[in-house]
Amino acid sequence: MSRGPGDPSPVTRTLKIGITGPIGCGKSTILGWLAARGALVIDADQVAREVTAPGSAVVAEIVAAFGLGVAGADGALDRAALASIVFEDPEALRRLEAITHPVVRTRILATMRDAEAAGVPIVALEAIRLVEAGYPVLLDEVWLVTCDPSRQLERLEARGLAPADASARTAAQATLVERVRPVATRIVDTSGSLADTEAAVAAALTAAKRPIDPRS
Repeated sequence: MSRGPGDPSPVTRTLKIGITGPIGCGKSTILGWLAARGALVIDADQVAREVTAPGSAVVAEIVAAFGLGVAGADGALDRAALASIVFEDPEALRRLEAITHPVVRTRILATMRDAEAAGVPIVALEAIRLVEAGYPVLLDEVWLVTCDPSRQLERLEARGLAPADASARTAAQATLVERVRPVATRIVDTSGSLADTEAAVAAALTAAKRPIDPRS
């Protein structure tokens, strides 16, 4: 059916994509390609580091909850000490997330609103706990980045991780793919060559950017 002169045009707006997946599967590479195509990249881990800067209210709340041992004399958060507490204690992890996640979420949502107001064409939000933090309902797409386990271990070891450490990191995220799969718009497998993966990302982005017809 042809479009008449009075018909509404497709709506162009900021495309919001969530990126998540196991460590070592190439999320950073994909985010780099998206940035080269005009995306504003938001790294939830980086935002978390910003809100837990020395002297911040969030650090003070964490110290109140977990004790003076999780902060240095300069007021900086001792991330290693904190990780040793929460790594194998789900209840401690929940307490930490209850402190940090609301602040991180508020900052991320403000950044997304500012990007939309500025006419940024694409926002790519990378978060390992994208689903648990409730971001999918705020996004247009969720991309689950996966790869073959052997390739994942290869890449982690290429970063300098010892084989045992690489295996421990992958085991800690063993259920991530199945948790995200039900809400994933697209699955991007990065097991192949860089060229093949970049072509797949370009095709996924083209499909995701199809204009929204207000009559649909």
